[in-house]
Amino acid sequence: MVSIQTLLGRWQWKPIRNCPGRLVLVTTDPSIPLDRLLGSDAHAQTFESDAAKDKVLVVPLDEGGLISYARADGSLVHTLNTSEGFDRKLSQLGISLAINKAE
Repeated sequence: MVSIQTLLGRWQWKPIRNCPGRLVLVTTDPSIPLDRLLGSDAHAQTFESDAAKDKVLVVPLDEGGLISYARADGSLVHTLNTSEGFDRKLSQLGISLAINKAE
């Protein structure tokens, strides 16, 4: 499993204003797939939320998680989150994860 520290070192991220513990991927390619960020063994859980207009893709990581938004035009917005930011955003989205460590 890729760590938050690895992702911070491998990609450029910027803090999301007024959202402590949350960063957004800075990229000129809006269609970077999750497996390019996390590797081929990464598996996202997909959710629909009344609090988000786009499909929400969630990947828990050791010290937080990645929350990505799949837009209708095929682009993706990736956000990297500390444990606190991850929990807070999932709560705002009304998403409850069923985490299975065996996967």
